[in-house]
Amino acid sequence: MSTNAGPSGRKTLPVAERLHVTRGMVVQELGWDDDVDDDLRIALEDAVDGELVEEAVEAVDVVLLWWRDSDGDVVDGLVEALTDLGSNGFIWLMTPKVGREGYVDPADIAEGALTAGLSLTSTATLSEDWAASKLVRPKGTRR
Repeated sequence: MSTNAGPSGRKTLPVAERLHVTRGMVVQELGWDDDVDDDLRIALEDAVDGELVEEAVEAVDVVLLWWRDSDGDVVDGLVEALTDLGSNGFIWLMTPKVGREGYVDPADIAEGALTAGLSLTSTATLSEDWAASKLVRPKGTRR
């Protein structure tokens, strides 16, 4: 994969690399609807060399969780995302950007992460309409 020029003309890493997703990883996708970013999904499928899974049959490495304000309490979504997540896995919480329909306040994300027993480690802008927040289990709880 090559790098792309960002809005400022700077080189940016490919989406999958920015999301720390590599070949062979199992990525579960939750919250899919027709408003998601299909280019991002395709980039992830290309990176893992497989399809995103909805129903996991084994522990997954990454959960891609699409979440909108109308989906309810973000804590519920995060707790559901933990169901199939491997002990060293992580969640990318995808939420609409500010000003987009379904926008989720960052304070709600931070509070939801804490309540679900997760740590918010980073955020990324990956597409025109969606922002990403990386969530992990605190180091002391990973096994």
